[in-house]
Amino acid sequence: MIYLNDHTDVLDIEAALAEVSVQRREQAMKFRHENGKRLCLAVYLLLKKGLREEYGIAGNPVLGYSEDGKPFLLDYPDIFFNFSHSGNVALCVLSDQPVGADVETIRQISPSLVDYTMNDSEQEQIRASSNPTMQFLYFWTRKEALLKLTGEGIHNDMKMVLAESEKYLFETVQKEEYIYSIAKYRNLP
Repeated sequence: MIYLNDHTDVLDIEAALAEVSVQRREQAMKFRHENGKRLCLAVYLLLKKGLREEYGIAGNPVLGYSEDGKPFLLDYPDIFFNFSHSGNVALCVLSDQPVGADVETIRQISPSLVDYTMNDSEQEQIRASSNPTMQFLYFWTRKEALLKLTGEGIHNDMKMVLAESEKYLFETVQKEEYIYSIAKYRNLP
């Protein structure tokens, strides 16, 4: 299930701090800027909402982190989730199988970033698109969602990330101000 807050700019930091675990509160307070604190708190609050609505789980979940940094629920290992945030948008996806998610706000993309992260076919599709920025972000969010699903994270060979995309299921949603993608395994490993 997808939980999204696209107005994190109005999140009351003090009120949110009172609603989260000590672990999350400490993590949020490490951010120097208010927007970072808001996004950190917002994704956790979305997780709490999703756990309550989907699974009837109340309270503050405690997160663990795998060796590659992927978060998981210590007390509920069969519930999978993933966070993402960008600008004033926070996204949390919950699932009964491993999941990856990425959200990106619409912004100008440098040609050098396109060259560095997209393969020839993707670059051709971006150039041919009536909205090159959106086409780039379509590919980018899928790549990042896939890397978060597998636990690899962003790496130096971004051009080949979607080379075996038939192994995965993707959902991509485009809004006026942002785009997000969710990735799952087509067949669980």
